Amino acid sequence: MKFDGYDLDPATYDELFRSDGEPHPHGRDLYETLQEASDDYLNAVGEWVTRSFIHEGITFTVYGDEEADERIIPIDCIPRVMAGSEWRSLAEGLTQRLAALNAFLRDIYGTARIVADGVIPPDMVFGCPQYRIEMQGFEAPRGVWVAICGTDLVRTVDGFRVLEDNLRVPSGVSYMIAIRKATKSAMRRLYRRSRVGDVENYGLVLRQTLHEMAPEGSDDPTVVLLTPGVYNSAFYEHMFLARQIGAELVEGRDLVVEDGYVYMRTTAGLRRVDVIYRRVDDDFLDPLVFRPDSLLGAPGLLHAARLGNVSLVNAPGTGVADDKSVYAFVPDMIRYYLGEEPLIPNVETYLCRRPDDLEYTLDNLEHLVVKRVGESGGYGMLIGPHASPEERNRFASLLREDPADYVAQPTLALSRAPCLIDGRLEPRHVDLRPFVLSGSETRIVPGAFCRIALRRGSLVVNSSQGGGAKDFWVLEDG
Repeated sequence: MKFDGYDLDPATYDELFRSDGEPHPHGRDLYETLQEASDDYLNAVGEWVTRSFIHEGITFTVYGDEEADERIIPIDCIPRVMAGSEWRSLAEGLTQRLAALNAFLRDIYGTARIVADGVIPPDMVFGCPQYRIEMQGFEAPRGVWVAICGTDLVRTVDGFRVLEDNLRVPSGVSYMIAIRKATKSAMRRLYRRSRVGDVENYGLVLRQTLHEMAPEGSDDPTVVLLTPGVYNSAFYEHMFLARQIGAELVEGRDLVVEDGYVYMRTTAGLRRVDVIYRRVDDDFLDPLVFRPDSLLGAPGLLHAARLGNVSLVNAPGTGVADDKSVYAFVPDMIRYYLGEEPLIPNVETYLCRRPDDLEYTLDNLEHLVVKRVGESGGYGMLIGPHASPEERNRFASLLREDPADYVAQPTLALSRAPCLIDGRLEPRHVDLRPFVLSGSETRIVPGAFCRIALRRGSLVVNSSQGGGAKDFWVLEDG
């Protein structure tokens, strides 16, 4: 019996099983396949998926105190499955959320009505390190500041919640596609029988979105993907996506701005560029506007974008909308700009800049997750129930020194899904990062980057912190 000893916790939603131990209707085929499979078969599937990643050289980089460490992301071979009807509800909520975030960015770099009307405090916006005063008055193509968004979702027994929005240079989509390719090959019969929604056309959907973001009159736009270079932690993804969308992979030194237009250096001379899918952070994008010592961008990019001669995707300055403090106001943005109630709620969030929230956080550190507002990747975070008294005391000191730099949230019982751990099927906590594309319309492929907290009992899914990933199947039926 493959699920002997599989622990079902009534306080934690299981992605495969109902609380009575029976599989969810959409998971029955997967359950029966796992039950019938031999141990040798399951182990062989796991080895196949891992070998495919090693063969493809699919890596990420973890930066330590002294050197960078290049690793293969651990992949679990058991897919997480979801009914199509449930996915369609999520997609509707994600579309709503990105519409509000784009409206917010148009507003705060224009007349800032939402601030004037007292919906969000001015210091929360204009004092945010990611607010770029240089972008005031900028008009993004089609009014779309964020064309590519990765939103992190978690599920508890109470349903789905948005954990955070990744709006600057969201990553992970290459893993979503590569994991699908490997898992589909290893479990081909089950995959075909299950009628799984396609994610491998993401490159075509992204290409269409980028073409829609091109300047007016660009009938056959030239698109490039701007990378910081081979030493960036996501360089594999940059190469992968450039191939997927048929774009040239360029570095800042490959671009030149002349007379307000951007050109790419080629062996045949200069070629005009219409759309830059940039994977370079704001600070390094244009040394004439942001950091003057940057060698990663190209002088004059922002000037060309302001003239409407090139489109920067995503636009600089979007980071203010994924700040962890501003996140707490996204439900208010949805009500303010769209006149609707949020379809996917936020996680309850305490802003430590507020004296009452700070005192509550300090009094309840052993029950809360505390995050620095500007960090990502699982860094700068305290998970109170799993922290030592010394770690909690250290964070208490940091909170008192700079409370505005932190938010706190309750420790959530993230949903769990079965994973193949040392030859046994065991539950592990999971999350989801769907990718939302916005051009002339909003598009979401039926899938996501599904991350796993591989350590038993851990809630940290980030690959840089020991997490892994698995395939996520949205079933067309149901």
